[in-house]
Amino acid sequence: MTNFFVVITIILQSYFMILEIFLWDKPRTYKTFGLSEDFAIQSKTMALNQGLYNGFLAAGLVWSLLSSDIEFSFQLKFFFLSCMFIAGVVGGITVTKKIILVQALPALIPLILLLIHRIGVL
Repeated sequence: MTNFFVVITIILQSYFMILEIFLWDKPRTYKTFGLSEDFAIQSKTMALNQGLYNGFLAAGLVWSLLSSDIEFSFQLKFFFLSCMFIAGVVGGITVTKKIILVQALPALIPLILLLIHRIGVL
């Protein structure tokens, strides 16, 4: 069950990466983010950098799923899900509360499941 939610977060982070790296200055994307066309064009380089970070987070979780070492897999999942959660909370505080729902919460669900499984409740 935990890995199912990890895959969901990988898909979300990959989607954010694609939006920020390749589609940032396209009308549908800047409207989704509530940006003006001018701001989207001016901030394209910043968004590319942000997209890379989202891609790195997704890649770390893919790595966690591919690792055959159970302890190392746990550590990777814990680290990358925690990073996503913290980034989502900071984004929610500094940019828009919507980020808490689309980034922090999806990372928190598998993080909680991971910890529950770790202590042996599930």
